[in-house]
Amino acid sequence: MTSNEFTHKTVLLKETIDMLNPSDDGVYVDATFGRGGHTKELLSRVHNSMIYAFDRDESAIEVGDEIKKDQSIIGDNQLVLIRDNFENMQERLNDLGISEVNGVVYDLGVSSPQFDDAVRGFSYKKEARLDMRMDQRQELDAEKIVNDWPYNDLVRIFFKYSDEKFSKQIARSIERTREDHRITSTLELADIIKNAIPAARRRTGGHPAKRIFQAIRIAVNDELGSLERSLDQAINLIKPSGRISVITFQSLEDRIVKHTFKEMSEVDVPRGLPVIPKDIQPTLKLITRKPILPNQTELNENNRAHSAKLRVVEKI
Repeated sequence: MTSNEFTHKTVLLKETIDMLNPSDDGVYVDATFGRGGHTKELLSRVHNSMIYAFDRDESAIEVGDEIKKDQSIIGDNQLVLIRDNFENMQERLNDLGISEVNGVVYDLGVSSPQFDDAVRGFSYKKEARLDMRMDQRQELDAEKIVNDWPYNDLVRIFFKYSDEKFSKQIARSIERTREDHRITSTLELADIIKNAIPAARRRTGGHPAKRIFQAIRIAVNDELGSLERSLDQAINLIKPSGRISVITFQSLEDRIVKHTFKEMSEVDVPRGLPVIPKDIQPTLKLITRKPILPNQTELNENNRAHSAKLRVVEKI
């Protein structure tokens, strides 16, 4: 089965594009193309517009190439696919002569096909080589982290990226196992994690490997660092009245988005100042004071929507 055959339901599809407030003759960026859900919805809303779509995953670009051939989707718009990390957004767009855009949309996290395709090694439930790379051209993968990173580095990413209370025990168990043989299998790693946690604690909550696999995936792909760098670029690129829509799926991502948007939408004004000078005006305006969440219908239809949060800002 190819990656294109996996089904993928785009979360908060209508809400994200509604809040982007697109119009004709615009320039838009889909920073996380995935399987093209938000791009296709955007194409259906605008005319004579340019959409630049970024993705590190080769299979996502293949999906995009098929969409480009479908005139019923493209219409009188143009779609440009860029296989790269969205942290290089500004540089890549500048290379194409684009210095300003009308809107940017992010749908963060791993797409359903990446999780469902066992070969990719993202899932703790399916047998595969430890991989977890979103861009399979890069050298660093999950196997290298699990087998080659020092104990202290494993503990650090387990605490930081998954808030795992048993990070030290899990890291020690990994360390003991790899002294005997190299850990290469997703299911073997899942068992090592499970057995490192006290039996009483394993009886509650989900599978204990879920959090650790998330932490390793974040480290492999430098997801949080890339997000911080990319958001700064998106804010620079957006024209006045342009918007940025961001969907997050876990608390660490949401915290970065929330704090970045809050910081750029507030200014420290001296007390008693009757008018805020233009040179200390905020850069952004919050369109969503609180995140938009999926409605009950979407939650019933798509289990992966449960942790989704949509935040939107507008350039002043």
